Amino acid sequence: MTNELPAASTTTWRIPRGAIPAALLTGFVLILATPAPTLTRPDGVKLAMTPEAWRIVAIMFLMAGLWISQVVPMAATSLLPLVLFPLFGIQSAKEVSRAFISDMQFLFIGGFIIALGLERWHVHRRIALHIVNRVGVRPRQLVLGMMIATAALSMWISNTATTLMMVPIALALLRTIDSTHSDLKSDRTTAMSPQLALPMLLGIAYAASLGGMTTIVGTPTNTVAVAIYQAQLPEAPELSVAQWMMAAIPVGVVYFGIVWLVLTWSLKRDRSSEAELGIELKRHLNALGPITAAEVRMLVVFAAVAVLWVLRQPLRFGNWTLVPGWSTLLDPWFQLLGHSNQLSGAVRAENFVSDSTVAIALAVLMFFIPSGIRDESGRRVPLMNWETAVKMPWEIILLFGGGLALASGFSDKVSGLASWLGQALQGPLQGQSTWLVIAVICLTMTFLTEVTSNVATISTVLPSLLIISEQLDIDSRLLLIPATLATSCAFMLPIATAPNAIVFGSGRITPGQMARYGVLLNLVGVPLLTAAACWYIGPLLGITERGL
Repeated sequence: MTNELPAASTTTWRIPRGAIPAALLTGFVLILATPAPTLTRPDGVKLAMTPEAWRIVAIMFLMAGLWISQVVPMAATSLLPLVLFPLFGIQSAKEVSRAFISDMQFLFIGGFIIALGLERWHVHRRIALHIVNRVGVRPRQLVLGMMIATAALSMWISNTATTLMMVPIALALLRTIDSTHSDLKSDRTTAMSPQLALPMLLGIAYAASLGGMTTIVGTPTNTVAVAIYQAQLPEAPELSVAQWMMAAIPVGVVYFGIVWLVLTWSLKRDRSSEAELGIELKRHLNALGPITAAEVRMLVVFAAVAVLWVLRQPLRFGNWTLVPGWSTLLDPWFQLLGHSNQLSGAVRAENFVSDSTVAIALAVLMFFIPSGIRDESGRRVPLMNWETAVKMPWEIILLFGGGLALASGFSDKVSGLASWLGQALQGPLQGQSTWLVIAVICLTMTFLTEVTSNVATISTVLPSLLIISEQLDIDSRLLLIPATLATSCAFMLPIATAPNAIVFGSGRITPGQMARYGVLLNLVGVPLLTAAACWYIGPLLGITERGL
């Protein structure tokens, strides 16, 4: 069985590649040549933008255009602040470079090394096949099994890598159905393969996005959003991995159920293919062989990092503490170590240990833990080696840095652009109910991210949203979480996300079919995220706001 995906046959009109950067550079220069604007609000207040803020707008226009068009690699675009900020007097080279290394980036690095370990020893494939096998081979069950496996894996593994792994399995199952009907010389138009291909492949793409949004490390969008939140509002309450999961997983599960029902509501059962499908699944499982020592040890590491993440801080629902956090148990250790008088009373484990500490600790430990296998020279092979670790997406790490650098330019210490935007938007949104503000933001983010990079969208929009939340006296987390989740709800276009593009490339889905299901699911997400923010996430985090 081949893992190659047949390319979809499409004909598109393309803008000449050189015209896009020329147009972006022209717009960049024109913005720089134009004086910084002064805005008069409906209430008569005049808002003058600083020259530095206007130069940030020019740089944001250039970077957003390059990110959207991708005429150059996104990582290359992300390096522009290192050049443009110093040259245009916005930030010094030393200051802007600090944005490219942060606690959240190391959380992502550690998490991705662990994910690469799962892939190296094929643990992810075993998990996926067992889930599908357990759920069953009836059409609706089969779609559900593929979606559960995809969502579960994409919580920890790249959405793109998860989709690339699952689509060949789905295509093999569909080919099995095709061959079954061919052997039976069935010419029925109700054959299961044409009916099953659309919900199964779309289900994989959508489940990858939904699974990724439920953890901070599940998608770079979440990691960047939390990093910007921590950098821009250092005194605000922390958003840990456990808190994000408690807030996002119930939302993801409900959304997941809606997606499955929408995709499979008209799916009919075809008993003639179910036996063959069961045989095909068994063949895939048998090809894996018995579980190895390396797989067991990798599963232990995976479980350990998940538990340590979840239980690092006390788990609370509102004012109730459900489980005490293990980091608080380190306080006596810190006292035993001793500290200077200047730090007396300030040395607490929660100020030193973070989720990135756990991720990096377990990632480094994998280089020491033997896999139970020896190489040709008789040396023990560890669970992780550097040849595998360097396969992590370094371009995404640079993308983080570029987004954080751009966001840092919004701050009052640098340009004051975020405050200006917040004051400008304060008038139209002032006095509106919190739920209406959240709904408008979710609707905007959902459809904006259909044509832009999720990370680029959150990097350019979130700094302003955080300022708006302060201007409107809304807890910033009530805008941050639903807005970030909304950027993962791009189901309409093949270009919206990598999982969408991958399943579209199978040749079994047309743009019209994806758009028809996608626009419905996009619209469903707006009231769902709004209701979740007001009635669940707010109480969960102990937030009481007007208009909830």
